[in-house]
Amino acid sequence: MNAPNLWGDAPPAVPAAVLPCLTESGSLTERLIATGHRFDVVVRFQGKAVLFDEESGALALPRGSIGTVREVVLTLDDVPVVVARSVARLGCPVWKSVLTRGNRSLGFTLFGELPELTRAPLAYAQIDERHPLYPGIARIGDKARHVAPQYAARRSRFTMHGETLLLCEAFLPTLADFLR
Repeated sequence: MNAPNLWGDAPPAVPAAVLPCLTESGSLTERLIATGHRFDVVVRFQGKAVLFDEESGALALPRGSIGTVREVVLTLDDVPVVVARSVARLGCPVWKSVLTRGNRSLGFTLFGELPELTRAPLAYAQIDERHPLYPGIARIGDKARHVAPQYAARRSRFTMHGETLLLCEAFLPTLADFLR
């Protein structure tokens, strides 16, 4: 499934309590931990997979390319609050160990262990049924009893040694319950 380019420079409308998380220029992991609720990373998938067309394009790869993919759910007190998907070129030595880390948060590495890392400005979207990540997000939202027609999301582009890692984070409505 292909989605039109949904990404832009302005964050979508979200509850006021969620906006600082959505626009966080530092580590979302640290912000979630700072809520005082038990934080965990649940791995949904980690390995080789077909990249979404927008991911292939952003990585300057042909459509249908296989990449290294990691999909996780970030939870607070066992409640899903963020669904994240990270992708890089298949076999990329720069990002392979970062993306094959089990349930250790990506934020710990990206915002503390890699001084040579650069991050492009955040891009934002409302992910709906046109986006290939939507069905997985909606399933997680359904389990948390919060299915939404759209999910606020942000995308980060990290570069290190000339190689790119894309990280898409979709925010579930349940996050607002932990930020009040």
